[in-house]
Amino acid sequence: MQSLCHQLLSLLFVFSSLQLHQLTEACSCALSHPQDAYCNSDIVIRAKVVGKKLLKDGPFGTMRYTVKQMKMYKGFNKMQHVQHIYTDASESLCGVKFDINKYQYLITGRVFDGKVYTGLCNFNQPWERLSLAQKKGINHRYQLGCNCRIKPCHYLPCFVTSKNECLWTDMLSHFGYPGYQSRHYALTRHIVTRTRAMPTRGMTPEKQSLPPVTQRSAFSRF
Repeated sequence: MQSLCHQLLSLLFVFSSLQLHQLTEACSCALSHPQDAYCNSDIVIRAKVVGKKLLKDGPFGTMRYTVKQMKMYKGFNKMQHVQHIYTDASESLCGVKFDINKYQYLITGRVFDGKVYTGLCNFNQPWERLSLAQKKGINHRYQLGCNCRIKPCHYLPCFVTSKNECLWTDMLSHFGYPGYQSRHYALTRHIVTRTRAMPTRGMTPEKQSLPPVTQRSAFSRF
């Protein structure tokens, strides 16, 4: 009888361990270029986290972080000032953890019912760890390319299928993610024109047709 109890307890322990492992592996996020993170967010701010409180809602609760907003880069049409950031209390459900009174963070998120929510799949980084190019992108450049599409290239060959696409090839590098393009490049629309040809003999400049003006998307370093 005692042996049977030990076996049952062992099976219960193994089952619980498997469930816990599955739970901790539940959060998975697709790689995202910082420009995509900016363009797909309702709110983009730089803020210092000054407090937190666990709210008893949801299976593991919701963590409410109190922030001191330093600057808002996107989201003025949603709210003028952000005081609280909400995230799941469990990392297995993509909850993000912020250090209190330590860093100024770049925080991106979505707005639901007047509250800002973020998670591990959003772009949240200490401001001091961003490259100078990323800071410039957040301030101005990223918004200029929100109509463009960054297409991740995970293995060769990779192709673009429209003029508003550009290949993101950081994943092909042995350095992995985040790579050089994510830290130093933004995707914007560029105007492309053909060089005007000289008039041919017998044709006046007024009769020449102007070359077509087209636009394409391209990564640019800044």
